[in-house]
Amino acid sequence: MTAPLILAFDTSAAHCAAALLSGDVLLAARSEEMGRGQAERLMPMLEEVLAEAGAGWRDLAALGVGIGPGNFTGVRIAVAAARGLALGLAVPAIGVTGFEARAFAGPRPLWVAIEAPRAQAYLQRFGPDTAPELLPATAVEALDAPVLWLSDLSGAEMAGNIARIASERRGNALSRPAPLYLRPADAAPMREAPPVILP
Repeated sequence: MTAPLILAFDTSAAHCAAALLSGDVLLAARSEEMGRGQAERLMPMLEEVLAEAGAGWRDLAALGVGIGPGNFTGVRIAVAAARGLALGLAVPAIGVTGFEARAFAGPRPLWVAIEAPRAQAYLQRFGPDTAPELLPATAVEALDAPVLWLSDLSGAEMAGNIARIASERRGNALSRPAPLYLRPADAAPMREAPPVILP
């Protein structure tokens, strides 16, 4: 019996990354650094990863997607793609945080840190697990366990870990993936009243 195929991807940082997993075997993984353009590059990259393994969309058993925290637009790109593909292919889409991807197979206890704007860091403790939070980056110096930075993981490694976690959770995927935001968006709504539309 062939192991189920899990396609995972992430655009939460300045990259576009994807990986295809079969059982414990990573069949293909790709990552391209990019500050913008993930929306245009994601689908072609997924097709390339599938083609590299000789697989097609209908061969997939599940999708894994990075849900952040990270770049607001990047997170929305990946989550929207995962929801649309899951609906069209009738397979589950499993959201995986950047913290979980970095902590995968790591020692316990540990902290995972993700760089954030304005000299801050997103932090989450594993073993026992705590809720993620946004703190000044200097808080990392006072943590009570080893710290792993997400930036030390390549995009391809991150996508591979997302695929492995999604594979483990595939039987319990009950809800659609949703973005993980730990700070408000930088963009603010317009303060001026909208123009009046005349009949």
